[in-house]
Amino acid sequence: MKRGKTDAADAEAVCEAVTRPTMRFVPVKSPEQQAALSIHRTRDLLVKQRTQLINMLRGLLAEFGVGIPKGLERALLMARQVIDGKAPEVPIEAARIATTLSQQALDIHARLREIDRDLAIWLRGNDIARRLMTIPGIGPVGAMALAASVTDPHQFRSGRQFAAWLGRHFRSRAVAKSGSVVSARWATNTCASCSSLA
Repeated sequence: MKRGKTDAADAEAVCEAVTRPTMRFVPVKSPEQQAALSIHRTRDLLVKQRTQLINMLRGLLAEFGVGIPKGLERALLMARQVIDGKAPEVPIEAARIATTLSQQALDIHARLREIDRDLAIWLRGNDIARRLMTIPGIGPVGAMALAASVTDPHQFRSGRQFAAWLGRHFRSRAVAKSGSVVSARWATNTCASCSSLA
């Protein structure tokens, strides 16, 4: 092992790695696939932001004894009521903050609906994504993410290799004397943006 991180050492390591027969290369994504992945990542970010805003609104109103029932639609209904001036009795400073949070949550919700419409259009034009949606458990968002992420499915020798690429691996906890697995489970090492793939 060579020491010292230099550009020359890095270039030499890259050249050596390329010549190895077992080296696997990452296929290049098309501009359409990159665009679809950007839609997926943006949607994921906006869903998180909307959830944060709604939770913040719930917490703020709960401080004043106002509860919002569980569910996205009920929280958005309360947000609309706050914006329309039908907010529950809270101090004026809290009402201003509740209005700001409500407006932002509704704006993000509207953007998400636009992205979902774009997603539906993209799915209609992508044969691979439509076929993926026929698999039980894979919906439109997961189908889009898979179709955009996997450029060549033949790069995987097995389903286990594909699962590892997704960030999932099968972990055995104990093995009986006979060699059979006594306790096993799927372990996940996925980032938040990829969790919809799992």
